[in-house]
Amino acid sequence: MPAVLAALVPVLLALLARGGSAAAAGAATEFVFAGFPRENLTASGAAVVTSSGLLRLTNETNEVLGHGFYPAPLRFKDASTGAPLSFSTTFVVAILPRYPDAHGHGLAFALAPSATVLGAMAGKNLGLFNTWNHLGDGRSEVVAVELDTAMDEEFSDVNDNHVGVDVNSLKSNCSKPAGYVDAGTGKLTDLNLVSGDLLQVWIEYDGAGTRLEVTVSPAGVPRPAVPLVSCTVNLSPVVADGTYVGFSAANGAASSSHYVLGWSFRLGGGRAPDLDLSKLPRAPSSRPKKTMHQQLLLALILFAVVALLVVSAGITLFVVWRRRFAEVEEDWEIEYGPHRISYKDLHAATRGFRDVIGVGGFGTVYHGVLPRSGAEVAVKKVAHGSRQGLREFVSEIASMSRLRHRNLVQLFGYCRRRGELILVYDYMVNGSLDKHLFDADKPALSWERRAKIVRDVAAGLLYLHEGWEQVVVHRDIKASNVLLDADMNGKLSDFGLARLYDHGSDSQTTRVIGTFGYLAPEMFKTGKATPSADVFAFGAFLLEVACGRRPIESLSNNNADPAGLVDNVLECWKGGRIRDARDPRIGKCDEDDLEVVLKLGLLCSHPDPQCRPSMRQVVQILEGAAPAPVTPPEDLGSSGRIFGYYEGFDEFANMFPTTTETATITTQPPSSRSSDEHQQLISG
Repeated sequence: MPAVLAALVPVLLALLARGGSAAAAGAATEFVFAGFPRENLTASGAAVVTSSGLLRLTNETNEVLGHGFYPAPLRFKDASTGAPLSFSTTFVVAILPRYPDAHGHGLAFALAPSATVLGAMAGKNLGLFNTWNHLGDGRSEVVAVELDTAMDEEFSDVNDNHVGVDVNSLKSNCSKPAGYVDAGTGKLTDLNLVSGDLLQVWIEYDGAGTRLEVTVSPAGVPRPAVPLVSCTVNLSPVVADGTYVGFSAANGAASSSHYVLGWSFRLGGGRAPDLDLSKLPRAPSSRPKKTMHQQLLLALILFAVVALLVVSAGITLFVVWRRRFAEVEEDWEIEYGPHRISYKDLHAATRGFRDVIGVGGFGTVYHGVLPRSGAEVAVKKVAHGSRQGLREFVSEIASMSRLRHRNLVQLFGYCRRRGELILVYDYMVNGSLDKHLFDADKPALSWERRAKIVRDVAAGLLYLHEGWEQVVVHRDIKASNVLLDADMNGKLSDFGLARLYDHGSDSQTTRVIGTFGYLAPEMFKTGKATPSADVFAFGAFLLEVACGRRPIESLSNNNADPAGLVDNVLECWKGGRIRDARDPRIGKCDEDDLEVVLKLGLLCSHPDPQCRPSMRQVVQILEGAAPAPVTPPEDLGSSGRIFGYYEGFDEFANMFPTTTETATITTQPPSSRSSDEHQQLISG
C-alpha cells in the first residue's frame, strides 16, 4: 500500500497545481501557477517562495544561485518509441539589479536530471553547470532557455542582454539580442532584461519537427507573431527519462534579484493555458522615482541664488581643483579610454588615499568605495618612474580588465597621474590567504576551506591559460596573491606582472620576474613566461597551503628546514609517510584528498617542464574527474635540490646589475648558505 501511495504523489501534485482540472491518466500533463504555493515547488540554494507567492531565485547577494523546480519528474520522451514529446510553457519574470551598471548573470528556464542540479555553480554557470562541463561534455542532461545578462567571450555570447538556447553547454546552439517584433510597426524592438519591468516569455517545442521557438515581450503586450529565437533541438538523446522542469538563476561578482511571478506549462501537445496577469502577485518594485516636493523646489531656488552670489569664488575653486586633480593623458591613450578611471573619483573613493590596507613591493593599497556605483574596491598606487614600456604596460592592463571569472579578482581599470600608475581592483573583505595560513592570531583554516580555495585558484588559473582570447601567464602565483571574499572563496589577484600572448604562439623572452621559491628552474635559462612556469608556481602554492609552510623559510628560524619545502615533502613521500608533511594545525580531515594535493603539488613542481601537467589536467584531478597522480617519487628528483641551491644560479645572478630597473639576486655558495638565500625576491 505505501508503494501505491508513493506512485500517486506526482499525479496528485499535478492535480493540485491545476486546481483539480488535470486530465485523466494518459492525457497531457498541465499545470498553472498564478503565484506559487510553497508545497508545489522545490526551492533550493538562495531561492525562496515569498509570503505573497513570488518565486525569488536570488537576492542581492553576490556569488549565489537559486533553483525552483516542479517537484515531480516528468517524462519528455514517448515511453514506447523514445521520440521527444511536444511541450509548451509561458511565464512572467522580472530581473532587478542591485546597481544600474552592475548586475547578476541572469535567469534560465531549464530541463534538468534533478531538482537541485548537483555540482552546479553560480556566476556564469547560471546554477546549471560547473567548471568542467560548462562547454559541454554531452552528459549533463541539461537543456535551458537563458535570459543572459552578462557577456562571456568564452561562450561566444552575442552581448550582455540576450536570449539563447543551451543544450548540454553554456555555448548556446542559437541566440539573439533580447527583443520582440512590435505588432504595430512590424519592427524588432529592443528589450532591456535588467530594467526591472515585467517580461513574459513563451516557449514552444514541436516534438515531431524537433523545433524549439522562444518569444519574449513586455508583460501585457500581445504575444508577438514572430518568435525571437528558433532552432532545431532533438531532446531524445539529451534529456533523462525522469526530467525536472523549472527555473535557475545566478549572481557573480555583482548581483540581481531574479523573480518568477507566474508559470503555465503543458506537456504532450497543445499550447499551455494563458496566464491572467491580473491574478499574479504584485510585482517587485524597482527603486522609486524621486518626486520634487515644494520644500525641495524652494531649496533649489535658494541654492541657485547663492550660486550666483558666489560665482567668482566658485571659478577660483574650480581652477584650484583642476590643478589638484590634473592627470597625465596622451593621445595614444584614447583607445584605452573605457578602462581609465578619473583621479578625482579615486581620490573621493579612498577619502584622499587615507585608508591603507596593505603595502607591498610594487606600491601601497587603499580601500575605497566608488562614488557612482557604491562598489567597494582596492586601489593600488604603483610607482613607475620610467617611461620605457609604459604604453605596452597600459595596453596589457586595459586587456586584462576584460578578464571575467568568479575566481579572479576583477581589475576594473587604471589611472595615470604625475609618474604614478594606479590600478583599481574588486575589494576582498577577508584579505590575503597567507595571513590566514601564517598569522598566529588567526584561527587555523580547516582542510575543507583550504581544499575549496585550492580548487578556486586552479579554476581561475585554467581560465587565464585556456579560457580567454589570449593566453595570460600570471607569473606570481603565491598565497599572498590569493584573496578571500566574504564567503572565503579564493580569487587570484595582482596581475601587475602578467604577460599576454596569442594562443598557438610562443611567449617572448622577458626579464625574470616573480618571487624566489615559486620560479620554475627553466626561467633562469630562457627568461620566457609560459603556462608551465605558472604550473610550477601553483605546485609550490599547493604545498604551501597543505603544509602551512612557505616554499623557502628563513634559516634564522630554529624550526626552518634549509632543504626547502618541496624536498622535505618529497623525502616524506619516499619514506612512505607523505601525510606527515601536512600542516599539524589542520586536525582531522579527508586524508585521501590531502594526499592527492600533496602529490599533485610535487608533480607540478617537477624540474622538467615537459613532465608537469597542464592546468586543465590539474583541475580534473582536483575535481575528481581524473585519477590522482601515480608518478613514483623517485621520478621527481633532480641533480640538485628543486628549491635549494643549484648549479648555474650564480652565473644567472651575475647577469643583472643591482639597479631599480632590473632584477636583483644575491646568492652564497652551498657551504655557507645564509638566511638571505631563502628570502630572495626577484622583482622588476
